[in-house]
Amino acid sequence: MSNLDQRPPVATCGGRAGVTAEPVRELLKAKDVQLGESTVVRRLLPNLGRRMVGAWCFVDHYGPDDIADEPGMQVPPHPHMGLQTVSWLHDGEVLHRDSLGSLQTVRPRELGLMTSGRAIAHSEESPRAHAPLLHGAQLWVALPDAHRGVEPSFEHHAGLPVVAGGGGLSATVILGEVDGAASPGTTYTPLVGADVSLAAGTEARLPVEPDFEYAVLTMSGEAEVDGLRLAPGSMLYLGCGRRELPLRADTDSALMLLGGEPFAEEIVMWWNFIGRSHDDIARAREDWASGSRFGEVHGYDGDRLAAPALPPTPLKPRGRTR
Repeated sequence: MSNLDQRPPVATCGGRAGVTAEPVRELLKAKDVQLGESTVVRRLLPNLGRRMVGAWCFVDHYGPDDIADEPGMQVPPHPHMGLQTVSWLHDGEVLHRDSLGSLQTVRPRELGLMTSGRAIAHSEESPRAHAPLLHGAQLWVALPDAHRGVEPSFEHHAGLPVVAGGGGLSATVILGEVDGAASPGTTYTPLVGADVSLAAGTEARLPVEPDFEYAVLTMSGEAEVDGLRLAPGSMLYLGCGRRELPLRADTDSALMLLGGEPFAEEIVMWWNFIGRSHDDIARAREDWASGSRFGEVHGYDGDRLAAPALPPTPLKPRGRTR
């Protein structure tokens, strides 16, 4: 999924200075963003006060939206560089096309993982014949400097490991490892992503890594995370230093657990690119505008996205918080 903003702000992220070494409960406020003609998303990262969680640097939550009589998601071909995109659905389907020739329908609880590396382009759309509801999350993972120039790739994993925590808790491991169960998805930094389901009446403790920082995104229901009740579409930053996370739900609920080793490098994120300097971003924008490097997406019925103008001042990497 793309950042479709034609006046995208510069997000300067990374570095360990803003990492909270102790457990905290920091509620992040979402920003509503129009995505294409018919989809509104709640943008939770980058946030005014919190830019990254581990290598996770971008989180959009959308739906549940009734698209029975609507086209649904329609995101034209656009570029990415220096990151991985993670597509995660609870309802609906998304048809992925990319400049490698990939054509894949991603369905609920299946992992669509695209590694842009040095350059890739893709589109995402609801199939013409689609389910009546669309509900999911789109997330980006920043690639470390040693791997941000890797060859682009796309992975689709329909069968992911599930951890049964007892007491009504189950966790699908999207990336990384939870309680000994590892996702087949490729990662380049120590991180974890899990979809956690809580049945009504659940009280459980989910094991986590004390050296990771974590955040929880509420997908549905109103679960309590470390004693704090969260509304759907909200994100709670938890800091580091935990070995387990208390969870409780009076009604059926679903959460996404995102975490990882704090990302030490400082990065520049602008539009759909992640680099380390203004020149990295400017070069990528020029390559997309000139039709080089990113390839072509075939089969999408419509024009590709044009790159917005760069801001008038040079882009500079800074820390994790503002």
